[in-house]
Amino acid sequence: MNIFDSHTHLNDTPYRGKEADYIEAARQLGVKKMAIVGSDTALNAGALTLAHEYPNLYAIVGWHPESSQDYDAAKEALLLKQLADPKVVALGEIGLDYHWDTSPREIQRRVFRRQLELARSLHMPVSIHSRDAFEDTYDILKAAHVEQFGAIMHSFTGDAEWARRFLDLGLYISYSGIVSFKNAPEEHASAKIIPSDRLLVETDAPYLTPTPYRGRQNQPGYTRYVVEALAKLRGTTSDVIAQQTWDNAHRIFRLKEDA
Repeated sequence: MNIFDSHTHLNDTPYRGKEADYIEAARQLGVKKMAIVGSDTALNAGALTLAHEYPNLYAIVGWHPESSQDYDAAKEALLLKQLADPKVVALGEIGLDYHWDTSPREIQRRVFRRQLELARSLHMPVSIHSRDAFEDTYDILKAAHVEQFGAIMHSFTGDAEWARRFLDLGLYISYSGIVSFKNAPEEHASAKIIPSDRLLVETDAPYLTPTPYRGRQNQPGYTRYVVEALAKLRGTTSDVIAQQTWDNAHRIFRLKEDA
């Protein structure tokens, strides 16, 4: 079984100095490739460092909505240099977060739109963070003609109707450990209707640890349990979900199997 963790934060503090151990633990669970996701200057740099150190890791770099108030011309110039790196497979994670409101909402929207402009100019897919902000996220993605360059709804938490709306924009839908929770009826409903060629899996580690390890620190290898949860919901096998999401990750990230 080959599994691609399409969104993880192995560049975050809990893993520092132990990255090789977590990568090996993931391999033993079938997780052979990972996209390491940044969100600001330090985490973007960390994602790139890991991607260059390990051939089976790739980087996603961008400015998270919670950090968007710190985004300026100098940060954008650095981001553009990073996006030119051959190990970068997407721009992200970007979007809107109306739950924490760490950055003013108008600034979040402006920085989100700007990064979508960059992605469109580079013809690069984006990884989308949206919390308590589906309406604005949808409107901004539609206006940006996201179907022309591709996007992933990372750690999707919407119901089937929202899934259909984002699918209509050409997006891929990625599920994290939340889909394994018993008390996640909206995620369960939406996970059943995603076309097989638009489905992705992730951990978002160190967050959102799936059952059976819920309550503990997450790790990339636990993508295995997201695969198992989706297989149960969709009435198929883990091998089928692993292969479908493996193929889909390579397609959206524009990677070859041996890359």
